Amino acid sequence: MTPATLERIRRFLREHDPPAPCLVVDTGAVAARVRQFGREFPRSRLCYAVKANPEPAVLRAVLAAGGGFDVASPAEIDACLAAGAEPAALSYGNTIKKATDIAFAHARGVRDFTTDSEGDLAALAEHAPGASVSVRILVDGPASATPFGQKFGCEPDRAAELLVAAVRLGLDPAGVAFHVGSQQPDPQAWETGVAAAAKIFAECAAAGVQLRRLNLGGGFGVTYREAVPPLESYARTIRAAVRAHFPREPEVLLEPGRAVVAEAGLIRTEVVLVSTRFGRRWVYLDVGRYNGLAETENEAIPYRLDPPDRYGPRGPVVIAGPTCDGDDVVYQRTPYELPLSLRAGDRLDILDAGAYTASYSSVAFNGIPPLPTYCLEGDTTTHDI
Repeated sequence: MTPATLERIRRFLREHDPPAPCLVVDTGAVAARVRQFGREFPRSRLCYAVKANPEPAVLRAVLAAGGGFDVASPAEIDACLAAGAEPAALSYGNTIKKATDIAFAHARGVRDFTTDSEGDLAALAEHAPGASVSVRILVDGPASATPFGQKFGCEPDRAAELLVAAVRLGLDPAGVAFHVGSQQPDPQAWETGVAAAAKIFAECAAAGVQLRRLNLGGGFGVTYREAVPPLESYARTIRAAVRAHFPREPEVLLEPGRAVVAEAGLIRTEVVLVSTRFGRRWVYLDVGRYNGLAETENEAIPYRLDPPDRYGPRGPVVIAGPTCDGDDVVYQRTPYELPLSLRAGDRLDILDAGAYTASYSSVAFNGIPPLPTYCLEGDTTTHDI
């Protein structure tokens, strides 16, 4: 989060003092990040992963900056179209979809899909005839904070077979897709996927099928408590890998979510209780695993915490959410320190929290409503105070 973004959000919080907890997003920062991707990956196409934060104002900012959208459901398709996107700007990246969802997308004008199985490919041929398809392959990204495991992606040696089959089924075989895992701190992780994709391109060419598109997915890291390389380093490493493995540069598709919106958002939370239990100080917040901090499962994402009104000596804490669920403990192994003067009613800011927070929030677990979001657009706010 840049100092300018932090100050703009803090100014909004000072002037309006919305009830906690809430998420505040600076859409100007979202647009700036999309433009940065465009500079670092020239001639590429960016499709923002809507699941990271589907707020209409965020979608409008992405669109205004020249981006498109990676969608995963009919609801996300309608949200993007309502924000002003053309169907051609949408890529249906979810490989797990009902036949009715495929038909819905096709009826709305979506023509780009990602697949990784024979069953899904057959459903695409039936319900999205003539559509362009990319085959997602499984790539191991062990350094990522939240790896995908084996849920998505076929074995690389199966991809060419699926792409050749796409031709027989009347589909347009566009290319190869992969994802190195969310919050991937190692730019070199893309090397394996690029090399595997190049091999599949060659295998398809030998079978008379010419591919054109390389979908690099998302996974670009964001600095939380630990620094990750800047976007320039990711881009430099990935561009070098593409040049090394492809004799002719393919179309490049990017699907970042976290890297576009995380640093644009801040969660303002309130301390509910401070207590000592078995020799450890516990701080309970009004936001936890079920209403905004789902990515703290296994303490995967270590957010930066900043008490705006408390200073002085600090001490170690366990941080927990407000619900009556034993799993709603945010950090007990990751070392955090907060001011010893912290009391119930004090405010605490969670920085770089624009991605995978409100969109993961439960509907009403323990009767707690979803995390409210305020979006700063120019001189206006898109959620009434």
